[in-house]
Amino acid sequence: MGEIILSAQDVCRDFKIGDGSTVSALKHIDIEIEQGKLTILRGRSGSGKTTLINILGALDRPTKGKVVFQGKDITRYSDKKRDNLRRVDMAFVFQSVALMSGLTAFENVEFGLRLAKYPYEKRKARVTEVMTDVGLDKRMHHRPAEMSGGEQQRTAIARAIAHEPSVVFADEPTAELDTNTALHVVGLFKKLVAERGMTIIMTTHDPSMIDIADRVYTLEDGEIVDEA
Repeated sequence: MGEIILSAQDVCRDFKIGDGSTVSALKHIDIEIEQGKLTILRGRSGSGKTTLINILGALDRPTKGKVVFQGKDITRYSDKKRDNLRRVDMAFVFQSVALMSGLTAFENVEFGLRLAKYPYEKRKARVTEVMTDVGLDKRMHHRPAEMSGGEQQRTAIARAIAHEPSVVFADEPTAELDTNTALHVVGLFKKLVAERGMTIIMTTHDPSMIDIADRVYTLEDGEIVDEA
């Protein structure tokens, strides 16, 4: 096994519900994410995979246990330090793509670089580079409404990778896409891992995505029930 960039150690996450009782969304999760690999968290809706990716990505805190990123316990970080960690060292691709409709694809990606405080003089070249990487060099001056669902998702991926994060989190990025487009998007993830050495963590309930992963953790009722 290669270097471990991220790990969850005995992570639990409980939620209070309306009647005052507690629901355990995650139960004693132990996983290790290898650097430069594509890891998939699979499971049906309600299995806990989105809760887990949110905790790994410092969007939420565990009730118990810790998350270690690049050798540091990030569960102890202040909110401000966690915000900065997500802005600089991490990136997120969501099911809804979350592009700004009034901006072109190029401007959406450039805006992400601005937030990450990427050097101004290097932004144009970097946006052009990543848009070419995702196969959208001829579409980057189109707005989201003028693009297909697959093109929008590839723009979201370009935005995520542009500032060269250490790890990319993708939560159900293919759920709204047809099978062929979904396989193309996941193939792009695989290419980024193979050619750029990126670390990508992706959630899915689609069994057709499993074969392309370097490692798969299967969740059920908040627990890891299988690892491959």
